[in-house]
Amino acid sequence: MPKMKTHKATAKRFSVKKSKKGTKVLKRTDGQDHFNSRESGKVKRNKRSDNTASTPLKKTVLRALPYSKKK
Repeated sequence: MPKMKTHKATAKRFSVKKSKKGTKVLKRTDGQDHFNSRESGKVKRNKRSDNTASTPLKKTVLRALPYSKKK
């Protein structure tokens, strides 16, 4: 059976973290590229942290990144 290919666009946008509790899929917060000077301090601060993907999105991402998931 041939090796599966990693979907490169997905690999650039998401990172998979494994922990004792399970697998987490992290995504960069939306809207960080420009026009951030007009945001309030609270919004700017919240944009610095990554977001965790929802369960349906997590399933899709893990399918696109076959070698990132170790159970």
